[in-house]
Amino acid sequence: METKTFGQVIEFAILREEDAIKVYGDMVEMAETPGLKTLLAELQNEERNHKKLLQDLTEEKVESLKVKDVIDLRISDYLVEEPPSADMNFQDLLILAAKKEQMAVELYSSLAEKAEQEELRKLFEFLVMQEKSHKLKLEKEYETRVLDEN
Repeated sequence: METKTFGQVIEFAILREEDAIKVYGDMVEMAETPGLKTLLAELQNEERNHKKLLQDLTEEKVESLKVKDVIDLRISDYLVEEPPSADMNFQDLLILAAKKEQMAVELYSSLAEKAEQEELRKLFEFLVMQEKSHKLKLEKEYETRVLDEN
């Protein structure tokens, strides 16, 4: 993606959030267990909140954004992702979602490196932080529900 304006960047990010909302919605319909449906609905809602945040963001607000470093547990980096299916288990879902968040981190990180304007770089860094936060939440859930129980 060639970044030209703040509006184009926001539009691109919103489209990515809408895609994530749809993917999680499709997975909610596919899931067979109540626990899986609940987690997927929570992830879908987080993406909706992220979209709303982007819709409300202005160039002036970007200047006041606080970009903090988010810990990366890197748990999902070493796990194999399975394609979504109706019989996927909780572990598979966590891996799939964490991998999806990592792909977003990599995309926004790459765009931040290429951004020529300071406010666009900061916007991409903010988006990286948001996606890393989602990944961290998923990896902590994996650590608690999968690693600690085995």
